[in-house]
Amino acid sequence: MSSTTARTGVAPRRRHVGPLRIALTRAASPFGEALAAQLGVSGDRVVGLDDRAGALGDVDWRPGDIGSPTVVGALDDVDVLVHLAWEPDLSQALGEQSSARRARQLAQVRTLTTAAAAAGVGHLVVVSSAMAFGARADNPVPLPEDSPLRADDAEGMVADLVAVERELEVVARLHPGLRVTVVRPSAMVGPGVDTMITRHFEAPRLLTVRGTTPAWTFCHVDDLASALRVVAHEDLPAEVTVSSWGALTQSEVEEISGMRHVELSETAAFSAAGRLHRLGVVPVPATDLAYVVHPWATDPAVLAAHGWFPAYDNAACLSVLLEGVRGHHAVMARRLRSRDAVGAAAAGAASAAVAVVATAALMRRRRSRD
Repeated sequence: MSSTTARTGVAPRRRHVGPLRIALTRAASPFGEALAAQLGVSGDRVVGLDDRAGALGDVDWRPGDIGSPTVVGALDDVDVLVHLAWEPDLSQALGEQSSARRARQLAQVRTLTTAAAAAGVGHLVVVSSAMAFGARADNPVPLPEDSPLRADDAEGMVADLVAVERELEVVARLHPGLRVTVVRPSAMVGPGVDTMITRHFEAPRLLTVRGTTPAWTFCHVDDLASALRVVAHEDLPAEVTVSSWGALTQSEVEEISGMRHVELSETAAFSAAGRLHRLGVVPVPATDLAYVVHPWATDPAVLAAHGWFPAYDNAACLSVLLEGVRGHHAVMARRLRSRDAVGAAAAGAASAAVAVVATAALMRRRRSRD
């Protein structure tokens, strides 16, 4: 045993130069399979952990419940465990009761941390989101990678991620021999990505709030995969952000997308969002509106210092996002069907604000008939 290990109980970190066996949770989902396909391109072996086997033939599928202690058996020969705590599928996430979703996510991170330590896995990587930093008017652009988590959400999926990160911090202390890294990508784009950010671009017009200066930073799934390979092989800090370089202004986003905006006051926008969420019209809390209003942009400085560079810039990522949402219509993260009365009103509305009002009016009529 080295003197460092003897003093601290933790083996000194060093760069991994050979192939690794990397396990990925939720690997059978469309987003997980896109990530798994890229993780193995440099020779690393990918182990797929999910409740079912996926379609990729070059992945070592080990089906099971990642929230069950029995997952330890699937980690026996794994070097790095990557856990996707971030939810890439908004429809699926919203199909689960919020309290049950939070409980499941906390149980999963506890179980996986304990199982990884018990199985001798050297490194646990948890993929969260830069949303955990919070979107605030006073955020610097870019946010430092070691910024405190200042998300205002008390409910919703951002609040889930903050709770998961807090739980991870507590549980990881019980296993000092397990190296833990939290990876926080910016707004994700690519296969299998359906989020409140992508749905923002499904509205008839882009909602803006008077007096605010949003800064748009994106991350393509391929760039997240290449970043995870660097995290697995290099000696990096415990917190890493992944994104394209720089940030797009609101006017640049409008120019690239060809979409016009509708401007509301901050009071009007958040008040409307709060009312519609309470009525059950929109699925996300009003605080989530901040992520399309205030900056939460990051730069991948730590990764860049280790030779990583994104293949997609922000403009290219936005183009991928726009292609992915083509044909969909949404109002404040509520996806609408074209045959819905609400959907028809939203699709033909002169602005996102009109679509919101139309949605609220329809809900009042429905409630009056009940």
